[in-house]
Amino acid sequence: MAREEELHKGLSEAVVDMDEDLARELAQAVVDEGFDAYDAIDKGLSAGMEEVGRLYEEEEYFIPELLLCSDAMYAGIEILKPHIKKREDAVRHTVVIGVVEGDTHDIGKNLVKIMLESAGFDVVDLGRDIPAAEFVKAAEEHHAEIIALATLMTTAMPAMREVLEVLEKEAKRGKFKVVVGGGPISPAFADKIGADVYAVNAAEAARLARELVA
Repeated sequence: MAREEELHKGLSEAVVDMDEDLARELAQAVVDEGFDAYDAIDKGLSAGMEEVGRLYEEEEYFIPELLLCSDAMYAGIEILKPHIKKREDAVRHTVVIGVVEGDTHDIGKNLVKIMLESAGFDVVDLGRDIPAAEFVKAAEEHHAEIIALATLMTTAMPAMREVLEVLEKEAKRGKFKVVVGGGPISPAFADKIGADVYAVNAAEAARLARELVA
């Protein structure tokens, strides 16, 4: 296994194992050895968090584990983030992002925010447990092109549909692209509620966002 892959694998395992010190150590190694910081977040820390999400869904991990894993992820991100090569485009695009009403888990959303900022977007982060109308209001106020919705909970999925319904009701659906993602979300669900795209992970969300504004 190549050294870079080895570091990615180690970062992923550090997150799953809730090992903050190891996450820091390996993130520092990525920087010291000149590897790409964005890739280390995507293929290392983010991949680890995806596995944590799976363990949470299968009830092998619970909220305390989820929080400790996210601490390990953030420990690594703190070291890597200053070294991400930002894309500086002439035109800046704005994304409004938040966790929908009924959900207070924001780990995935925070990761997507980092990836979007790295991809050159201005990101308006509304936080978590956000009512549908607030997404639409913020998108209007900040002249956003994209609304990104996240949830980790099956019970909060209907709140995503509500955002689309508010857009339709206010005749604003054509103004914004809607990206959805999170543990229980699928492409079929995204289609069903009328979202523009479904993102399987944070790096994919950033890639799709760039395509949507291209």
